[in-house]
Amino acid sequence: MAARMSRRVLIERPGGPEVLRVEEGEVGAPGAGEVLLRHTAIGVNFIDIQHRTGRYPLPAYPAPLGIEGAGVVLEVGPGVDTVRPGERIAYSFPPVGSYADLRLMEAGHLVPIPDEIEDDLAAAAFNKGLTAHYLLHTTYPVQPGETIVVHAAAGGVGSLLCQWASAKGARVIGVVGSAEKAGIALQNGCRDVVIHPQEDLAARVRALTGGAGVPVVYDSVGRDSFEASLQCLKPRGTLVSFGTASGPIPPFDLFRLNTLGSLYVTSPAYVTHTQERSELLGRARDLFAALAGGMLRVSLGRVYDLADAAEAHRNLQGRRTTGASILRPARAT
Repeated sequence: MAARMSRRVLIERPGGPEVLRVEEGEVGAPGAGEVLLRHTAIGVNFIDIQHRTGRYPLPAYPAPLGIEGAGVVLEVGPGVDTVRPGERIAYSFPPVGSYADLRLMEAGHLVPIPDEIEDDLAAAAFNKGLTAHYLLHTTYPVQPGETIVVHAAAGGVGSLLCQWASAKGARVIGVVGSAEKAGIALQNGCRDVVIHPQEDLAARVRALTGGAGVPVVYDSVGRDSFEASLQCLKPRGTLVSFGTASGPIPPFDLFRLNTLGSLYVTSPAYVTHTQERSELLGRARDLFAALAGGMLRVSLGRVYDLADAAEAHRNLQGRRTTGASILRPARAT
C-alpha cells in the first residue's frame, strides 16, 4: 500500500508558541501491536504548553506535541485484536504526538468510543475526565457529605472534578481567579466559591467549615496556591497537587507537614493510573457513562485548524479560553 501523507506539529526546541511549526511527511504501515489512525479531533491541554516550554522536558528534539485525540482506525498491525479498522477510538498518553492528521499508535492505549459520544466530546474530555476520575476515586476517594476544595473550578479538569464530586454527594468549595469564573464554578456544582488571591482562601475555608478545615484540597495551580492549600486542611488532611500552572512548587521543609497537623501531600500522574489496560477501560467506561447520562457536562470551546496550534496555545496560556479547545485535522484520508 502506498505511503500516506500527514501533517504534524513539531517544535525544534523549548520556547514560546512561535517554536511550533507544521511539517508534512509520510506515515508508514503499522508494525506489530500498532495501528494507523486518522484523527478527527485533537484535545488541547495545558500539559501541551508545559511540554512546549520545557517545564516537562521531551526526550529529544525536534519533538512532536499533543497527548490526546479521537479518530478512526485505518489499519491494524500484526497481533492487534483490541480494536479493528473503521472503529472510532480515543486515547491519551503515551507517547506525545497527537497534533497530527495521521499517526501510528500502540493499540493498547486506544479505547473504543461509544455510539452516543461524539468525537469532539471524546477528544475534549478524555484526558481531563480520566484525570478527574482517578483523583476522586483513587488518589483521595471522596465520600458523600465531605467538604472539599477544588482549585481552577472553572477550568478543564477542575470543572469535571466539581461536577463529579457534587454528584457523589460532596460539598464543593471552588477556587477561581475572577468573578466571571465564579459563575461558571457555581454552574459546575460548587456550593461556595472563593476568588483567590483577592480573598484569603484559608480564612474563607475555615469560616465555611466552622473552623475545621477540609480533608482534601485538589490543587492544579502549584506555586501560587500551595501554602494557602495547606492552610485549608484539617489534621491528617491531604493536598493533591496535580498541576503547576503558576510554576513549580518551591523547596519545602517536610517537617512542616508534621506541625500543620500530620498532613499528606501527593502528586499523582495520569500514566500510573491508566497503565493497566483493565484500569484504563474501567475509568473510560465510567467517564463515557457519566457524559452520556448528563452527570458530567463538557463545554466545547473554540475549534482550530491543526496549522493554528500556536494560536490555540497563546489563547490557552493567556487564559483567553472558555470551554475545551480542540484542533481539527483537515484531511479525511
